[in-house]
Amino acid sequence: MSVLSGKNIVLGVTAGIAAYKTTYLVRLFVKAGAEVKVVMTPSAKDFVTPLTLSTLSKNEVHSSFTNEEDDNAQWNNHVELALWADLFVIAPATANTLSKMAHGASDNLLLAVYLSAKCPVYYAPAMDLDMYQHPTTKATFEKLASFGNIQIPATHGELASGLVGQGRMAEPEEIVSFIEDEIAKKLPLRGKKVVITAGPTYEAIDPVRFIGNHSSGKMGYAIAEEAASLGAEVILVSGPSHVVLKNTRVTKISVTSAKEMYEAVHQHFNTCDVAVLSAAVADYRPATIASEKIKKKTGALTLQLEKTEDILASIGKIKTKQFLVGFALETQNELENAKSKLEKKNLDLIVLNSLKDKGAGFKGDTNKVTFVTKDNKVIPFSVKPKTEVAKDILHYILQQIHA
Repeated sequence: MSVLSGKNIVLGVTAGIAAYKTTYLVRLFVKAGAEVKVVMTPSAKDFVTPLTLSTLSKNEVHSSFTNEEDDNAQWNNHVELALWADLFVIAPATANTLSKMAHGASDNLLLAVYLSAKCPVYYAPAMDLDMYQHPTTKATFEKLASFGNIQIPATHGELASGLVGQGRMAEPEEIVSFIEDEIAKKLPLRGKKVVITAGPTYEAIDPVRFIGNHSSGKMGYAIAEEAASLGAEVILVSGPSHVVLKNTRVTKISVTSAKEMYEAVHQHFNTCDVAVLSAAVADYRPATIASEKIKKKTGALTLQLEKTEDILASIGKIKTKQFLVGFALETQNELENAKSKLEKKNLDLIVLNSLKDKGAGFKGDTNKVTFVTKDNKVIPFSVKPKTEVAKDILHYILQQIHA
């Protein structure tokens, strides 16, 4: 999943020959998961049609303050558009529009939106070689940089005049990559590796049956998605789960048993910065696994069970710099058991939830948790969607590792 997923992007299109490329740019933004609204200067419609851009963006395209063909039309609120945007991208950005941006001119809707924008503004210059090299253009770039506007550099190539040189608008793919890289650089977990476990483990009885539990994996997957959205390199070690990952930047390792999960976690733990073990790992497994399906008998069936590997305790013993988070699902003496687990397993945080709490536990989309910290603080939370619980967990981790 791109860091642009879920972002609201206002795309400003000005009157340059490169405007035809905005059709591809809109498609790429939409493919990345962004919502796109296009604002054009009136002259830009000579180069690309609003119909094309509205069809691709699935939103109405605006080019004036009112619909001149409808006397009763409401005005296009430039402030509303500007405040809706998470990003404002102007591509192509002509010398004329850039100069007006630098000097506060506001003679069209696009410029009015620009002057009202509170979000990051990116612009991709597009002009002929001599215009690009002119001292006034260089001064414009410097002034826009002083405003905090971010230039997507023009490239070297053949220009509309037939000249070859600097001034060609960056290709749509380059624009998207540039913006993604700029956003990623500022994400708080960039450069950090996070290992997360999720879901149940299945411990085989025979080729058909297993010992398992009702964990869906939803909590762990939500944590993985949130960590990746914050810029982390995420390794998700998942037991059997039907949850579908949306973020392509999460590396998923599928396992079945506690032993397989143990090995996968230990493979990555020494090089990680944070580990969040939210999986519901089976505590016991059959001592022997039947090679053939066990046939039904008239009498009782007795299974000899042995303890599985304690993954959390094992990495708690070897942790050095890692911030280690465990989960505790309890049904009685919840707080006492959680505090004991925190200490015995050398954790930095334990996330407690109780099956007695409505909205907590397996399978559901919500959870009700309490944080128990290493310094013995107890921080309760109300019932929330698991996606919001994931944000609370990552927020706490960020506070601690950046303290």
